[in-house]
Amino acid sequence: MRDEDDRAIRQTIAHRVGEPLDTLSVEDLEERIRLLRSEVERLEAARHAKKAALERAGSLFRL
Repeated sequence: MRDEDDRAIRQTIAHRVGEPLDTLSVEDLEERIRLLRSEVERLEAARHAKKAALERAGSLFRL
C-alpha cells in the first residue's frame, strides 16, 4: 500500500521552469530530473508520431 501512495505522490509532482531550486533536497532534485526526462521522452514520441502521420498524409496527396 505504501508503494501505491508513494507513486500517487510522485505523479502529482510538477516542475515550473525557472522556479527556485535551493529549497529542494537532493532526492527531490533527482525526482524532478526523472520526471523531466520522462516528459521529454513522451514529447519526442509524440513528435515522432506526428511526423510519421504527416509523411503518410503527404504521400497520399502527392501526384
